[in-house]
Amino acid sequence: MTIRVLVVDDYGAIRAGLAMILNDAEGICVVGEAADGATAISQTRALRPDVVLMDLRMPGVDGITATRAIVSEGLAQVLVLTTFDLDEDVYNALRAGASGYMLKSVDAPKLVEAVRVVAKGEGVLSPVITRKLINTFAATAPPPSTPAVNLDGLTKREREVFMCLSEGLSNAQIASRLLIAETTVKTHVSNVLSKLNLRSRVQAAIVAQEMS
Repeated sequence: MTIRVLVVDDYGAIRAGLAMILNDAEGICVVGEAADGATAISQTRALRPDVVLMDLRMPGVDGITATRAIVSEGLAQVLVLTTFDLDEDVYNALRAGASGYMLKSVDAPKLVEAVRVVAKGEGVLSPVITRKLINTFAATAPPPSTPAVNLDGLTKREREVFMCLSEGLSNAQIASRLLIAETTVKTHVSNVLSKLNLRSRVQAAIVAQEMS
């Protein structure tokens, strides 16, 4: 099944370069481009891509606002691609529901793999980077935007999965730790996100870290 991607960046040359990289990858097709957040939202609604590759700082509607709109409507997974490492913009984008982020300096194979991972509904960050990002932002970002969650509705196993997410573990790693099938982990992750009204596993990881 082909992964459909919308590329969003205010620089045409960057959009063209990203589209070339992704279109050259097997099983990935760039279905559209956008130069600002407002166009990204309308294009996502019209084209229904699987993944939106989102720049953050753009004129008009920025990438954070666009991410929040796209994810809240359940239109696509969002992968942030930015030149800014571990700053407030990236943090707010993750809170808005982005599935992860990569720096624009990433090489082509890693970018392609990140798109594939996000298309499956998983976070794109490695556990080490995820923990660093979570710890940094949990300590520096203002807490009022933290979604209020109540764990009472989770089963014992779902709570275990939730805490594994706080460590940035992948589905395979959670399965190995809890001695359950990876398909079962996917079901538990989906249930956790639904019950806690969270938009992504990365957002769940941030909330879990802040609650610990």
